[in-house]
Amino acid sequence: MRLSPAILAFLALADNASADLHSLAVAAGKQYFGTATDNGELLDSSYSAITKVVENFGQITPGNGQKWDYVEAVQGVFQYTYADVVPNFAKANGQILRCHTLLYRSQTPTWVTGGSWSKAQMTSIITTHIKNVVGHYKGQCYAWDVLNEAIDDSGNYRETVFYNVLGLDHVTLAFNTAHDVDPEAKLYYNDYNIESSNSKQKKTIELVKYVQDAGAPIHGVGLQGHFIVDSMPSQADLESVANSFTALGVDVAYTELDVKFTKLPYTSAGLESQAEAYAAVINACLNVERCVGWTIWDWTDKYSWVPGTFPGQGGACLFDNNFKPKPAYSAVSSALAAAATKASSTKVSSTLATTATPAITSQASSTIVPASTAEVSGSPSSAIAVDNTTATQATPIVNSGAITSATSVAFSSAFTRSLNATAIYNNGTATVTAPAGGITTVPGGVVATLSGGILTTVATDSAASPAVSSDGIPAQTPSAANGSGEAVTTAPSYTVSTIYTTNIYTVTSCAPTVTDCPAKLGSPTTEIAALTTTVWASSNIPAVATTAPVASVPISRCEKKRRRRNKKRHAVAAQKA
Repeated sequence: MRLSPAILAFLALADNASADLHSLAVAAGKQYFGTATDNGELLDSSYSAITKVVENFGQITPGNGQKWDYVEAVQGVFQYTYADVVPNFAKANGQILRCHTLLYRSQTPTWVTGGSWSKAQMTSIITTHIKNVVGHYKGQCYAWDVLNEAIDDSGNYRETVFYNVLGLDHVTLAFNTAHDVDPEAKLYYNDYNIESSNSKQKKTIELVKYVQDAGAPIHGVGLQGHFIVDSMPSQADLESVANSFTALGVDVAYTELDVKFTKLPYTSAGLESQAEAYAAVINACLNVERCVGWTIWDWTDKYSWVPGTFPGQGGACLFDNNFKPKPAYSAVSSALAAAATKASSTKVSSTLATTATPAITSQASSTIVPASTAEVSGSPSSAIAVDNTTATQATPIVNSGAITSATSVAFSSAFTRSLNATAIYNNGTATVTAPAGGITTVPGGVVATLSGGILTTVATDSAASPAVSSDGIPAQTPSAANGSGEAVTTAPSYTVSTIYTTNIYTVTSCAPTVTDCPAKLGSPTTEIAALTTTVWASSNIPAVATTAPVASVPISRCEKKRRRRNKKRHAVAAQKA
């Protein structure tokens, strides 16, 4: 297939770490960065090729296909041919599916809105619809917008057919029914103009409390985020409002984010203002712990909903009509990258302690940091200067009296090209840094784990020097770890004395610069490598190892026989002496 210039340009951009919005969002501690899309635009091959880049858009929302008038246009007749297009697209590309929507004041067929219904009839209509639709997508939807735009701009409940017949009982009925059918799906109330403090936002808080007090499950509030350039709420207000919802014990997410111009064409100054607006929304969510992610309401102006709804307005998306990124795209990318870097250098994951083999105790931890400087957990003075292969540790974290200092560490050969590490001991810590690239089996995403051994270089003082046999090969040193293996001479200044096969670590996420995480490819990857301990038999301990030690290699049968013969000869000679 010949790629269009637009696709090639985008892929070149996406090859840059700053382009991976979803990857950066995950590295920053959020669940996703995604986009809405629709059936018609997916027929555009250039658009579709870009939309499926999971590193950039790790989550997908169907813009219209799952709404009532598409799936149940005739009462009791459910059709999913149209509705399944976007969910199938997301599934094929390993993207999180956020489903939208079950009850909505608009895009509901006239057989529903124009009928004269009793409470029992309306209850049956709602229950039948939700059971069928949620049941059809059971297990596929990360979240459902159960109720959409039920509050008007003045802060009153909209007089929809559902409200007019059942009152607020239709709300709890919808949430309870959806949960009964798919208890794993997150259930949201979704609305616009509730992102900043106003009467509508306060009414939404009232609605959430009503659902909770009724005992119905509600897990989140969707902040649609349809903003206007130069009419933006402050970032402080965005954060305050988001926190007002999370204080109720629910998540928040920006579910339909765009920032439109009310007059076209836009100017360069206008584009900068738009970039600042997008950045404010990104940073506001980053600063709210239970803000889980962002969905933009399509990524290109070519398929934006704005011009068709508001003639003369538009330019609301991160990319223009020709798929060229605007300053807003760079602003979003930069904000996420900064947050990812901050998170990687400060946030310590507890996953290692809970998933590593028993050879690593509960004191172990893992930190994802950029390739610069890191500090080993539990040893504040042990600054680690990291490059792509080695690290220098001032103070080791070891529990064995036989080992008194450590100088350098590196990954075993399988990982040297792509990851960095400090040290991992029986009860120590591991710090993994940004991959340098070159291999595809690097950990990442929200589902992938990678297990691998770390080659640890340690030094002993003269008192703790391992015994050296008559053939010049040190004896095994079980005090370093409970491993096994035959020693092999590898270099004049140090020898590989023990190969351990039980000490492994688990990396749970990618640094921002990783572009080839297994999770991005749709499947987790696990690799296991042996842990190699290198010791010196001399008291002349080098300050820093200039090269990574050479890992042990298998010993041939002939070599083993030769060594046994040599040992016997030495033993006989010793007895005669």
